[in-house]
Amino acid sequence: MAIQRMDNVGIVVEDMNAAIAFFVELGMELQGRAEVEGLIADQCTGLDGVRCDIAMVRTPDGHSRLELAKYRSPVVISAGPRNRPHNIPGTHRVMFAVDDIEDTVARLRPHGAELCCRGRRPGPRRRGKW
Repeated sequence: MAIQRMDNVGIVVEDMNAAIAFFVELGMELQGRAEVEGLIADQCTGLDGVRCDIAMVRTPDGHSRLELAKYRSPVVISAGPRNRPHNIPGTHRVMFAVDDIEDTVARLRPHGAELCCRGRRPGPRRRGKW
């Protein structure tokens, strides 16, 4: 049996409105918002007493989606420093291809984006086959 598609990637956010604004400015479309709670939410997350606001945004081609989640309960636990090294389990990344990186960064800068690694070789060196 083969995978039919990737349905979505989940990201827990601190500020739902700011996260939505960021991804909409990037060019994604807000599909909808909802509140999730109850036994099924508890079972899916492995937490008790889940009450969570979610929003789904999708790419313009309709093939990829991000589920943004802001937990109201249980209390959010800090996972440590915000700029943790990339080799810590649980660190996530979302990467997009864009037409014009300079324009994209300029539009996203008011939403907290910044261009990193300028002047370096784009992307990590990879070994082996994918």
